[in-house]
Amino acid sequence: MPEPPSLAAIRGVVVHAVLEDLFGLPAGERQPERAAELVAGAFDRVRGERDGVDALVAETGRDTFFAQVRKLVASYYELEDPRRFEPHALEERVECDLAGDVPLRGFVDRIDVAPNGLLRVVDYKTGRSPGPLHEARALFQLKFYALMILRTRGILAAQLRLVYLADKNVLTYVPEADELDRFERIVVALWRAIIEAGETGEFPATRNSMCKFCDFKAMCPEFGGTPPAYPGWPGASAGSADLGMPDVGVSEDM
Repeated sequence: MPEPPSLAAIRGVVVHAVLEDLFGLPAGERQPERAAELVAGAFDRVRGERDGVDALVAETGRDTFFAQVRKLVASYYELEDPRRFEPHALEERVECDLAGDVPLRGFVDRIDVAPNGLLRVVDYKTGRSPGPLHEARALFQLKFYALMILRTRGILAAQLRLVYLADKNVLTYVPEADELDRFERIVVALWRAIIEAGETGEFPATRNSMCKFCDFKAMCPEFGGTPPAYPGWPGASAGSADLGMPDVGVSEDM
């Protein structure tokens, strides 16, 4: 059951594209005005890669949509100055296998490496920063990235940051090796639980605050719906523990 695209998700993808293009410019050209000029080109690239973008943007109008993107990009300049550093990597795909044949993959928005070798991971969010009740969900993502960096590069990241553009906040996490070892055991246990659920077809529904954003609520037994017949599990080797593409989905505006 593919999740239909949302305007918030497309807006997030365009903002990410603008910031990626921004860091492709020489440092001296990364002015706020220049960043605003990149919006149209980034939008054209996204609409060429994804279906249904024009129909979604038509809900608000292109001018309004572009204004929303430019506002988020302008907010970025209140949190960082992109003219003062050079990123080590942008939109980098990272992959690793944990013990027990648990494959992980994800895309990191930006990796910075300081002259002394210290590494920082930065992820942009076009939504608002989480409150105390939802901060653990955000930290899970940062720990996930920190674990993959540790396993692929053999480096303990000095810092990981979630940059929330909607309310101009930054969530910072400083990992410790022992903590990531414990987190790895948690991820392995989660993956084993997913495999077991996939093989048995038992995925019990759990009501929570995210239900209001679900596109499949009408099919959910918790709300009187009937899900489609379970098609079966293709085999454990076909799957992977995946953090997915950045800034696509409801969590982007949470």
